[in-house]
Amino acid sequence: MQKLIIKTTRLSITVLLLMLVTMFSCSENFLDVESDQEQAEQLSSDQSVELVNAIYNRLIQWSMSSFSWNGVSSITSDDADKGSDPGDTGADKHLLDGLLMDPTTLSVGDVWGEHYNANQRVTTAILAIQDFNLEAGLKSRLLGEAKFLRALIYFRLVKCFGGVPLISELSDISSDESLKRATKEETYAFIEQNLQDAIAALPEKSEYPISELGRATKGAAKTLLAKVSMYQGKWQQVKDLTDQVIASGEYGLTPNYEDIWKEIAENNQESIFEIQARGDSPTAGVQGYSVTQGARGEGGWGWGFNTPTQDLVNSYEVGDTRRDATIIFRGETLYDGREVPNTVVNERYNQKAYISANSDAWETGKNIRVLRYAEVLLMNAEAATQLGGDAATPLNAVRTRAGLGNIDNPTQMDVWKERRWELAFEHDRYFDLVRQGRAGDVLRAHGKPFVDGKHEVFPIPQEQINISQGLLEQNPNY
Repeated sequence: MQKLIIKTTRLSITVLLLMLVTMFSCSENFLDVESDQEQAEQLSSDQSVELVNAIYNRLIQWSMSSFSWNGVSSITSDDADKGSDPGDTGADKHLLDGLLMDPTTLSVGDVWGEHYNANQRVTTAILAIQDFNLEAGLKSRLLGEAKFLRALIYFRLVKCFGGVPLISELSDISSDESLKRATKEETYAFIEQNLQDAIAALPEKSEYPISELGRATKGAAKTLLAKVSMYQGKWQQVKDLTDQVIASGEYGLTPNYEDIWKEIAENNQESIFEIQARGDSPTAGVQGYSVTQGARGEGGWGWGFNTPTQDLVNSYEVGDTRRDATIIFRGETLYDGREVPNTVVNERYNQKAYISANSDAWETGKNIRVLRYAEVLLMNAEAATQLGGDAATPLNAVRTRAGLGNIDNPTQMDVWKERRWELAFEHDRYFDLVRQGRAGDVLRAHGKPFVDGKHEVFPIPQEQINISQGLLEQNPNY
């Protein structure tokens, strides 16, 4: 039954906690546990922090935040092409580029499987920690971190697949019911409840010691809940939550947009949540994130996938500094003095994935920015266009940083344009277009065969449907 969600082949234990502990035997171990040898009572309160660290650690995996995720969340959109050599498909990236994915597409299966692997770690941590005898503040915080991470996992899943099975510490995994898909509405309600719990439990960013920088915070939980609310059209909740984050004084815009993705700006004042990839123990680098997107060919340093489109280049307003900070152009000299020779294969590459040091290393120390203060401002502005009120102030703060003039009375479309320019290659564009109800029109005009009533979500992996013996139902038209 558990194999539906986690492709673990070493399950020999029937106790729920031990089934969940199996992930430690097949990854970079925070706990050096062999699942077929250890007993449940061998988990102790001393391992509480490591249990939560193990969830963060899952975010840096190849299929979780790198090649497959780039394919599903970016190459599908009008911001990115497959890139690389024409004959190098990247297994299935050409299919994603052409919206030709089906239930057997590798990247779709990877995204499903890795997110449920991460959720398994959440359940492990919560089951253990809630029974440990810990200092109350630490216990509350660790549970809050786990629930924030679970909300992030399920938010990605619901955007990709719609309603999905909801597996938590309360699930009866001996029942077939646990394998059935919840509705999209039930999935969003599950995400919201986890985030409300996280908001109540987590400290503000400034309340963490420097040694704990990068952990989930109250501001991160509020920001993610605002984004979740935006996807459901709950505009008053979006406005209230973003107002709170703005008023907290915890965050601000990085003065130079290009600096955001340099090592010097990791976890800085604009950062609300990042996937930590310090490149050392116990947190390794994100697997292949920079290499797969680096310039390809003679004089290059990577595989050349996920390349910016000419359509994205043409969309920027004249003078927008985000254009050159987002896109590496063939023949240019980068901020660190590196020359991009005219011999590389593709005309453009993703600068947000570039790392100056160790740019050819498989596991780089490149943090992936997940939530930023600029998006808080843009969500606040979009809520104001829906509810009435001041959309200009938050929107123009973002535009001013980009070197652009003010818009006195911004419309919803003005905000949508800013989201594209501000958040390009941050894994939002495809889902934004679906949320906005214009994915079909935009992507068909771009040459992608988007089918209304189908491509709003991705197919459920056929392997999972087969394992469930049909309990999982396929998305329409796949």
